[in-house]
Amino acid sequence: MIFGHITKSNSTLISDPAEGGLQVFRYIEHRAFRFGAGAPNGLHNFWGLPHQLAVCIDCRRAFCLRFRTVATAGHETYSNQRGHEHNGTGLSLCPTSLAYPMMGSGLTFLDAFFEAISAVTTTGLSTTATMAGKPQSFLFARAWMQWYGGLGIVVMALGIMIKPGQAARRLGNMGDYEDDLIGATRSHVRYILLVYGILTGMGILLLWILGAGGWNAVLFTLAAVSTGGFSPHDASLKALHGLPVQSAVIFLSMAGAISFIYYRRPFREGWRVEMNDRQTQIFLLAALLSAALLIFFLRNNNGLDWSQAMRHGILNAFSAQSTAGFSSMDLSRIDAGSKLVLIFSMLSGGCIGSTAGGIKILRLIILMRLLYLMILKAGLSPHATIDIKLEGRSLQSDEIQNTMSIIILFILFITLSWFPFVAMGYDPMNSLFEVVSAIGTVGLSSGITSPDLHPFLKGILCADMLLGRLEILVWLVLLTPRNWLGERWEE
Repeated sequence: MIFGHITKSNSTLISDPAEGGLQVFRYIEHRAFRFGAGAPNGLHNFWGLPHQLAVCIDCRRAFCLRFRTVATAGHETYSNQRGHEHNGTGLSLCPTSLAYPMMGSGLTFLDAFFEAISAVTTTGLSTTATMAGKPQSFLFARAWMQWYGGLGIVVMALGIMIKPGQAARRLGNMGDYEDDLIGATRSHVRYILLVYGILTGMGILLLWILGAGGWNAVLFTLAAVSTGGFSPHDASLKALHGLPVQSAVIFLSMAGAISFIYYRRPFREGWRVEMNDRQTQIFLLAALLSAALLIFFLRNNNGLDWSQAMRHGILNAFSAQSTAGFSSMDLSRIDAGSKLVLIFSMLSGGCIGSTAGGIKILRLIILMRLLYLMILKAGLSPHATIDIKLEGRSLQSDEIQNTMSIIILFILFITLSWFPFVAMGYDPMNSLFEVVSAIGTVGLSSGITSPDLHPFLKGILCADMLLGRLEILVWLVLLTPRNWLGERWEE
C-alpha cells in the first residue's frame, strides 16, 4: 500500500525530503504500471511504452523540482528568486513534454497541449469534443496528472509558508516550528504526503461504497482531492446517479480546498481550535452565501423548482468556491445573475496551503481588514498609527504589499484576457466567466471552451491557467530579463 511505503520512506524524507518525495513518486508510478498491466486498455497501452514512460518520468522530474525547492526553503541562503524559477520552470515544462503522448488519443498538438496544461494546473477546462470512446488510459492519465499537479502545488505552498519572514508562515500559525524551520519543512512534507494519500484512499472507498463503481471512484477522487475537476464523462457530476455520490465528490473537493496545515491541528489542539480558524470560517461562509444566492437565481430566473434549485445551487456553488469545477447542470444556459455569483466564487477561491486556486480567502481577509482600518483611520488624528493585525498578529508592510500586488495582478490579467474574447464577438458575461474560470484554475465553462475555439483564444486560456496556478508573481520574476543573469544564491 502507498501509505505503508510513505511510512517506510520516513528516514529518507528526514534526511532529504526531495529524495523522499522522489521515492514516493517512483512507488506511485510502479503501482500505476501494475494497475495498467491488469486492466483492459490500461496504462500499459498508454499509446505505447515510450509514451507511458514520458508521462511518468516527465511528471516526476517536473514536480521533483518543487520538492527540491521545499527541501532548501528553510535555509536563509536559499534565494527566493531561485525558488520561483524552479516552480515556474517545472510547471511550464511538464505540460510541454506531456502534449506529445496525449496526441495519441487523436488530439491536435494545440488541443493536447491545452489538455496537459489544464491537467497539471488542476483547472479542468477541456477542448476535447467528447469523452465517449476515449481509451481508459487517456481518462486515467488526465485524472492522474491533476492528482500529481495538486500534490505539487500543496508542496510548493508549503515551502512559501515555512520560509522565514513570510506572512503566510505566521498567519498559518506556524510559530511552533520557528526554532527548527528545516525540521518543520521535512516534517510537513512527510505529513502532506500522508494526508494527501489518506484523503485519496478514503475518497475512493467512499465513492465506491455509494455506488459510483470502481473506475469512477478512482477518477473522480483523483480529480476532486486535487480540486482539478476532470470528469471521465461529458456530463460531469450528472453522470453519477444519486445525490449522495454527487455530494461526496463535492465534499472531497471542499476538503482539498482547505489548508492542509489545519488537518493536524484538531489532533494537537482540539477540534474547537480548528473551528475557530478565521480562514476556514470565511471559506465555508463564502460557499454557503454563494449557494444561497445561486439557489435564489436558479429558482426565480431559471424556472427550477425549489428542490432542483437547492440541489444544483449547492453542488455548483461549492464546486466553484473550492475551484474544483465539477458541474451538475449545463451552465451555459443559466442566467447572468447566476453566472456572476459563480464568477465571484471562482475568483475568491479556497484557502492558502490547499490545492485550490483563485485569489485565496486569506488575502481577501487581509484586504477587508485593510479597508476597515483605512476607514477607521479617517476619523482619527493624522499622526495616529494603527497596527494592522490578524488573529493577534501584526502584518508587516511587505506582507500587505504582496497581498495587494497579487489581487491587483489578478484583476489586471483578467481584464487583459477578457477583451480579446469580447472583441472576437463572444458574449461579455460568458467571456468573463471563461477567463475567471481559467485564471482561477476552476474549470467551469459557459460553453466557450471547445475544439472550435480560435487558437489565439486557446492560447490566452492556456496562459491564464499557468498564470493563475502560480499566482502571476512567480511568472513575472521568471520572465524579468534582469533575473536571467547574476548570482543565484544570496551571500
